[in-house]
Amino acid sequence: MDENKKELSFEQALSRLEEIVRALDGGEAPLDQSLALFEEGVALVKLCSGKLDNAEQRVKILVRGDDGRAAEQDFVPPQNLT
Repeated sequence: MDENKKELSFEQALSRLEEIVRALDGGEAPLDQSLALFEEGVALVKLCSGKLDNAEQRVKILVRGDDGRAAEQDFVPPQNLT
């Protein structure tokens, strides 16, 4: 199943993660199944996080320099998003 996760798009992984959260929130799954869902969810979180990190590295922003010319600059995310 790990191979399938690598092929998932961010949106597919996020959708599956939402399904897992709903299933775990329901509280009706047996313990073994809940643990398996939790483990799958952790793997999906890592996958999504990796995809976001990769996308963040690729994002560039255009800034206008002091001379008025546009220049590319690496995107630096804010440190505190809370």
